[in-house]
Amino acid sequence: MKRRDFLKATAALAASAPAAGQAALMREPKSMPPQAIGMLYDSTLCIGCKACMSACKEANDLPPERLPEGGEWNTGTWDTPLDLSPTTYNIIKAYVNGTRAEKDRVENGYAFVKRHCLHCVDPSCVSACPVSAMHKDHLTGLVSHDPSLCIGCRYCVYSCPFGVPRYDYDDPFGQIGKCQLCSHLLAEGGIPACCDVCPTGASLFGPVEQLKAEAQRRLAAAPGTELEFPRGEIGSDRPANVATVGEYQHHLYGDKELGGTQVMYLSGVPFDKLGLPTNVPDIGYPTLSEGVQHTLYKGMAGPALLLGGLVFLARRNIKRNQADDPLFTDEDAAPDAAAKKEEKET
Repeated sequence: MKRRDFLKATAALAASAPAAGQAALMREPKSMPPQAIGMLYDSTLCIGCKACMSACKEANDLPPERLPEGGEWNTGTWDTPLDLSPTTYNIIKAYVNGTRAEKDRVENGYAFVKRHCLHCVDPSCVSACPVSAMHKDHLTGLVSHDPSLCIGCRYCVYSCPFGVPRYDYDDPFGQIGKCQLCSHLLAEGGIPACCDVCPTGASLFGPVEQLKAEAQRRLAAAPGTELEFPRGEIGSDRPANVATVGEYQHHLYGDKELGGTQVMYLSGVPFDKLGLPTNVPDIGYPTLSEGVQHTLYKGMAGPALLLGGLVFLARRNIKRNQADDPLFTDEDAAPDAAAKKEEKET
């Protein structure tokens, strides 16, 4: 069997495997930590002011990011990132269509979205990291990165379904950059900088269960009615933002997607318009990948069996090729046979 045929047969076998067989290989999905904290982002409340971006830069001591065509300092905008990067942990993007006449409309409308780490319940980056530089706190559930452990393999970059971790290719000792939900501020009794400065309450911090209840309260409100939206941290004594309820997509993004996330979204336009993956399962990818790995490598039986099969195929193909080669004669094999005979007699 040629290598190409072997790979084709393996792929066909995997594709035809019954769901019950795949389920048998999966490990148990991870559950939400007992003291999980996170964020609720409401796109209908976001006005695109980017105060959260500025506060994130300041809180994490990140340098401004200017495009080459932006000119020298103070000749254009002070910070012009196009996407997440090792020095931009949080970014506001926009969906636009047609005339952009009305907010939170698909046709001839526009909408904002805040992109940063979603702090997954079952994070692919933690599963893929070979040195535990990516770590999920067992109490709060926050996914953090330890640069002192990182070896720069970038497996977290490739594995994240949301495209969040970014590697600094401009630094010869480059590291990964991503939102850690301002864990250094949380340790001092504060809240994430982006939630702290948001003027409308579009970014709201708090316990995940309370945030989910707040999201359901908003989804249950009739469009056009006035509602109080808490600002900063849920349950705080800050004055609420009184605003008119818009027309929501009747789904809380992150409640089930890929096993759940601790940063969740409400939106007036479909979530895929905001760049969020929607064609994803309700379980995290590591439930299958880790389950397969643990099954194959249990006792090293799987790798040993695979290696034995590959050695058998290689030796068989060598003999077959020799038999089919008109230039290969018995004299060519004689030295090898003589050597074996001498070794046996010795």
